[in-house]
Amino acid sequence: MFTIGDFARHGRVSVRMLRHYDATGLLRPAHVDPISGYRHYTAAQLARLNRIIALKDLGFTLQQVRDIVEEKVDTDELRGMLRLRRAELETAMAAAEARLIQVEARLRAIESEGHMPTNDVVIKSVPAVRVAELSATAASFEPQDISPVIGPLYDELFQLLRAAGVTPTGPGVAYYEDAPEGGGRISVHAAVQVAAPLQDGAFRILDLPSLDQAATIVHRGSMDTVVPTAQTLARWIDANGYRSTGYPREINLECPENRDDWVTELQTSVTRN
Repeated sequence: MFTIGDFARHGRVSVRMLRHYDATGLLRPAHVDPISGYRHYTAAQLARLNRIIALKDLGFTLQQVRDIVEEKVDTDELRGMLRLRRAELETAMAAAEARLIQVEARLRAIESEGHMPTNDVVIKSVPAVRVAELSATAASFEPQDISPVIGPLYDELFQLLRAAGVTPTGPGVAYYEDAPEGGGRISVHAAVQVAAPLQDGAFRILDLPSLDQAATIVHRGSMDTVVPTAQTLARWIDANGYRSTGYPREINLECPENRDDWVTELQTSVTRN
């Protein structure tokens, strides 16, 4: 048998944790000296300890862990619990990765402060264009709120267009407005240029108005990293005596499978101060 200290070392856990598992009945010592109170464990108990630690690291509660290791949960139920937990972990990992992308984008924006290129921004007029679109609401204009909304919108839009026999005639055009319900929420419009009659149905076909004067800049890469480019445009607008009159449109010039290779033009309607 092992003392509690030896068992803790072999199990790569703390003595404090073993005492807690004993107190909760999750892992009792194989033997407790009736005089000294010293706990002793067997090598066979390492198997139960390993299961406890693995399940706890997967995020199960101690009660759930107890039910599993004591076989109060049947195989089908355990399989379902593990699949659900796997999905939760995958979602958390994706969210963490998205946050890291946003942090990197903000760092690049900070690093570019004071080094604003002047030849990247072009002032031009943008003609009206006919588009087919779907729309939905995002919680905010932050990239991490926009991306999960606009991606599925485009997927659904292209499926509907194929079913209706409507072929896009130009690039995608994403545009944004303050949502009617307020609270910082944003109406997200996922659109693509088409040559088809105006309609309201499974999707909407409308004429997107022209922009008499737009400050434009080209962003290269995923739209999750658009912050530095968007802020370069904002600084140029301010430095050159303009003010913006709405959210920028995003024209998807190139959208290969690898999002890092995307090319997108930002178009912000501006007027002189």
